[in-house]
Amino acid sequence: MGFGELMLLAVGVSMDAFAVSICKGLAMPKATLKEEFTCGLWFGGFQALMPTIGFFLGTLFADAIQAVDHWVAFVLLAIIGINMLKEAFSKECDCCECHDADMSFKTMLLMAIATSIDALAVGISLAMAGNVNIWLAAAFIGVCTCSFSAVGVTIGNVF
Repeated sequence: MGFGELMLLAVGVSMDAFAVSICKGLAMPKATLKEEFTCGLWFGGFQALMPTIGFFLGTLFADAIQAVDHWVAFVLLAIIGINMLKEAFSKECDCCECHDADMSFKTMLLMAIATSIDALAVGISLAMAGNVNIWLAAAFIGVCTCSFSAVGVTIGNVF
């Protein structure tokens, strides 16, 4: 995998963490450097960890995964779609007092995992593609996501 492909992959995978970071910044009265790097490290760390896990799972279970991969993708996308519809039709309050920039361990852990699920799938794909340096790819994805997330908090806070 060349540098250009790796860069496009890293940018694409980091966009969901970037969007969440912008929302975090919007919810903060004043973003500090600590909060910016906290988001960056959480999201970047998990975005680097998940493709590595996916790569090794993909190499172990390549034959079994290829037989049912399209059904797994269908079920995951259906669950996400149903959840989005459920949230769209819920009667919850959308006022500003209901939202905050919770930076607690539990919240950041859940958001980091949620935004890096696609990176797990990328790792599985990289394992099946073959001839990929997973350590370089994971490091590049992690650094890119960390940078985008830190900048996202700043951008969100400006607006």
